[in-house]
Amino acid sequence: MDDSLRLKLLPTVLSVIAGSADVISFLGLGGLFVAHITGNLVILAAHVVTGDPVGIAPVLSVPVFIVVLALARLLAAGLEAAGLASLRPLLLLQFLLLAGFLALSPSIGIDPNAPNEVLAAMLGVSAMAVQNALVQISVRGAPTTAVMTTNITRFTMDVGHVLLGQDPAEAAAARRRAANTWPSIVGFGAGAALGAALFRAVGPASIALPTGLALLALAGVHHGTAARARAGREPGCRGRRGGRRFRLWRAKP
Repeated sequence: MDDSLRLKLLPTVLSVIAGSADVISFLGLGGLFVAHITGNLVILAAHVVTGDPVGIAPVLSVPVFIVVLALARLLAAGLEAAGLASLRPLLLLQFLLLAGFLALSPSIGIDPNAPNEVLAAMLGVSAMAVQNALVQISVRGAPTTAVMTTNITRFTMDVGHVLLGQDPAEAAAARRRAANTWPSIVGFGAGAALGAALFRAVGPASIALPTGLALLALAGVHHGTAARARAGREPGCRGRRGGRRFRLWRAKP
């Protein structure tokens, strides 16, 4: 597969990861979303107002998400200062966090406040925080892969602009944005459906789905980057060694 196609498919794969991880955590962790932090805020507020008991994981999910976002940004800044691209390290970090989530999956669904279950939940939240960060930092220009409200709004507005807009240049730009956005919407929905079906079949072990996809995304980006690095060493090839001048999908692999 051409490396440009790999990078173009990356946001869709990440959307499938987010959709599947979110529905699996919702079903297995008592209504906790690992990717949809807005949902956790709503649920937390509802519990507080109604006086219902609140689990440890929902309380921790928002601050943990924020802290991991900040740490991911610091990591990316450090890598960039060292002249290294951030996409592969962040994808690796996401995979490792999801692998930890999967390793603790046997403890899920027993006691929502048990240390192992809370830790599993926070590993899932952390993995999705890293994914949100890497899309912003390393895959610039890609649509969000976890917030479908934004994507659906953007897609609908762009389709309207294509159909009703008067400026051909703006309509063309809207068409390009719509073409970039719809795969993430479909990917998230497909991931949610697959995750729910797999959870019904095998329970919390279904976390293997987003974990395996994260490994696939990492392997695909690594292969594409290695291929461009080899091409960069060939005589007559444009771009700096290591392929950092090649901007496919505006990514910085």
